[in-house]
Amino acid sequence: MTQKVDVLICGSGSAGLCAATWLARYGIKCKVLERRDGPMTMGQADGVQCRTVEIFESFGIGEELLRESYHVVEVVFWADGDGSGVIRRTGKTADTQPGLSHQPHVILNQARINGLLIELMRKYNNQEIDYGYTVKDVRVDESQLSAGPEAYPVKVTAEKDGKIESFEAKYALACDGAHSTVRKALGYNMIGDSTDAVWGVMDMVPRTDFPDIRKKSTIRSKAGNLLIIPREGDSYNLTRFYIELPAGTKAKDVRLEDLQGAAKRILSQYQIEFVETVWWSAYAIGQRHADFFHKDYRVFLAGDACHTHSPKAGQGMNVSLQDGYNMGWKLASVLKGLAHPSLLETYVLEREKVAIDLINFDRYFAKLFSSQGSATPNEFQEGFIKSGKYTAGLTAKYDESPITSDTGVSNELATNIVVGMRLPSAQVVRFCDSKPLQLAASLKSDGRWRVMAFVGDLSVSQNMAALQAVGDYLGSNDSPLRKFRMGSNDSDSLIEPILVAHGPRHGVELEQIPQSFYPFTGKNHIRDLHKIFFDDESYNKGHGHLYEHLGISPAKGAIVIVRPDQYVSAVFSLDDYRRIGQFFEGFMILPEKSESSTGSKL
Repeated sequence: MTQKVDVLICGSGSAGLCAATWLARYGIKCKVLERRDGPMTMGQADGVQCRTVEIFESFGIGEELLRESYHVVEVVFWADGDGSGVIRRTGKTADTQPGLSHQPHVILNQARINGLLIELMRKYNNQEIDYGYTVKDVRVDESQLSAGPEAYPVKVTAEKDGKIESFEAKYALACDGAHSTVRKALGYNMIGDSTDAVWGVMDMVPRTDFPDIRKKSTIRSKAGNLLIIPREGDSYNLTRFYIELPAGTKAKDVRLEDLQGAAKRILSQYQIEFVETVWWSAYAIGQRHADFFHKDYRVFLAGDACHTHSPKAGQGMNVSLQDGYNMGWKLASVLKGLAHPSLLETYVLEREKVAIDLINFDRYFAKLFSSQGSATPNEFQEGFIKSGKYTAGLTAKYDESPITSDTGVSNELATNIVVGMRLPSAQVVRFCDSKPLQLAASLKSDGRWRVMAFVGDLSVSQNMAALQAVGDYLGSNDSPLRKFRMGSNDSDSLIEPILVAHGPRHGVELEQIPQSFYPFTGKNHIRDLHKIFFDDESYNKGHGHLYEHLGISPAKGAIVIVRPDQYVSAVFSLDDYRRIGQFFEGFMILPEKSESSTGSKL
């Protein structure tokens, strides 16, 4: 029998799991087919960039990630600067430059990263993975496309235990890696090249007198280049080496002894023994991306299925996971009947650009690391630091679309907020309980959009009047909060209002704030007081200076619309609040026209 599913995900890597987690959060069941017999036990990726940590925080699993991981605080640079064959420490820098993110760069095995998402899928919706399936073919029946989003035009065949099974899906995601069966079945190709440079990688326990073995270190020497990454774990012994191998080396001919010998030559003035090797591999650097990222906007490619590159910048797992993070909430919104199917076109618009940027960056980064390059020790260090914002995952900027609308006033109203980029965070104080916390803590990955009103100092009568006008609009029948809420659910069920004022909060009483910012919610129908914040001094954690951090004038204020994935959609002036409704009308479906194809509500 042919099984019908809303979404079929081929592969349970980072991209597939993150998309499945979003769908589970919305209460949507999907089918995840994985070739392996069980969950990953030893992942090759390990670097978790700041943006990925932010995403895990938004899902409510950031604390587990931070608790179990190794925190990369400092990078140390070593080089043979005078050609003597002796390497010396040439510099140090903070791994993440101050102000980039409130979260750190950490190291945690990909198997554990995947495990955290799998646990969350089960918690949300009892979502499981079907192991032991080999996908054989994927195609789109174009004759069914005109039937609309309720059709099942994607036909998938897969084999398990020698038996062929058939599936029909509304949508499918190809998250099945660099050798993607789905990509090949669609006839798509990878564009790019492979260089001759071969690198080896090994996770091992070293016994050494090299002084910076427990810091992220780059070593450039006449004998080759080495990148040292300390690994997580209670023993504090496991370490990863990325090693440049001699020109002309073929990856398939590399042995573990070759990697160990190369590392010893690079660290020749120090003693080193490899007590235990957990995993090792060798690879040729290649930078390629798929020529197409979708088929009829019904099958979408994500992760290594559509972009491959070298691992030294720690981008592979992170960019793949963020592909799934971008697609998951959009797919769920369409399946729930909340948004037009054209919303899915923005996945291709946004993530194809990210993939191409990744390939270009990787070419630059690989050349910077290469011993064949001409960079001096100082130039290498400067290039490494300049790359920090990219390697932290904070440079993705999405182009204009129905959900990313540059109104032309963001540079004037919020100089450090960029439409199409994720909203920066700083500390605020919650009004109801005086708790200091990051603004990002209010941007949970629960499927909701946010209308954030930065109204300035409420002791100024003009600002108080502006707050009242915005609040009255958001509480009116014309408000998108009321128009687009999910059925008979709370007014903040799909679009949540958030108020961020500036200055002393003790002179403000709750009744001065419009009730639309603390609506009745939940099964007990009580006021939600957790949507009001002040950029003010806290008793025990100082001042976050959020307005200054975002470049918002306390005298002018601003309205910022934030997507469910924390990216900024639009910035309006306080007196232009009616444009909020016009924005959401551009892609959302009114409830009376909505036919949800799934069961539970978000």
